[in-house]
Amino acid sequence: MNDLSSPFTNAKPALWRNAYLRFVLFGLLIATLPLFSSLGLMKSSTLNYIGNVLVYAVAALGLNLLLGYAGLISLGTAGFMGLGSYIAAYIVKDMGMSFWAALVAAVLIPTLIGLLIGLISLRIEGIYLAIATLCVSEILLKSFEQADSITGGMQGKSVSYPVVFGHAFNRSSTYLMLVVVLTLVMMLTHSFVNGQKGRALHAMRGSEVAAQAMGVNLLQYRLIAFSLATAYSALSGVLYVFFVKFSYPSVWNMNLSLYVLAAVVIGGLRSIYGTVIGTFVVWAVPDLILKNLPVVGGINGLPYIFNGILIIVVVMFAPQGISGLWPLKKKKKRQQVPQQVPPSGKEAG
Repeated sequence: MNDLSSPFTNAKPALWRNAYLRFVLFGLLIATLPLFSSLGLMKSSTLNYIGNVLVYAVAALGLNLLLGYAGLISLGTAGFMGLGSYIAAYIVKDMGMSFWAALVAAVLIPTLIGLLIGLISLRIEGIYLAIATLCVSEILLKSFEQADSITGGMQGKSVSYPVVFGHAFNRSSTYLMLVVVLTLVMMLTHSFVNGQKGRALHAMRGSEVAAQAMGVNLLQYRLIAFSLATAYSALSGVLYVFFVKFSYPSVWNMNLSLYVLAAVVIGGLRSIYGTVIGTFVVWAVPDLILKNLPVVGGINGLPYIFNGILIIVVVMFAPQGISGLWPLKKKKKRQQVPQQVPPSGKEAG
């Protein structure tokens, strides 16, 4: 007789089942990459690409919260990232305030705008909501170009590495800050989506009518979804400006919003690790891998066509993204486990 409760049916150690421990181990793994750069085993430019991946992964996680869990769409990610970056740079460089003051203001102000968009989302949805958020992003982009006294106009805004608790960071320590922030954001996202509010967003995404019947306040949870997605985008912009040390208006265009959307689609909706992997595929694979291939890398622009082709392949053959491929082995293993057949009434008697 097979005992399904036997410890041998699940070979994973008890500690490994802790999601937060896995996030910490994932962060520690990424944090070791500067060691390879210092030992000459990895190019310095490679570390810059990976740092950018960490920055954009924060924004992609916010969009995944909005799109994957709440079922709402936004094409304004780039605008809110730019707004966060310019606010942080202005407060630190022009106003001479601390990094923490810049961080709070740069996240809080865009979040308030995100709340307003959440109110608008009650009136419109679908493609119209996407267009509305895109218009907001374009308005912000034009503001970045025209507000010379704050943003530096077309010449951009420069800033140095952050000073945290009196310690001036360099590139390596700033990279470690990116790792810590991304790890914390992954933990926060996991805790949120597996809590009561996350279940409410799941219900709202499936059917708003059914969610309302179960007592879900659509206004409240739409505001929560948009404010979190905007806060993540603004935080990503802050990390970007302190890691790259510069912010140009041309960076915060519609292409960036589409790239973030592509990262979410390729990685997989409602998947935290999948979103990070999708961000790596979109931003790092063309430059780090495809450009170094003999034939593909020799044709100008061809590596960047890879993202579009990959999106088509994912939509056609793996709608759940890269993360949707992982449970296949688990499902096969579950099917191989013999099921206990409950005794019939005649046998029980």
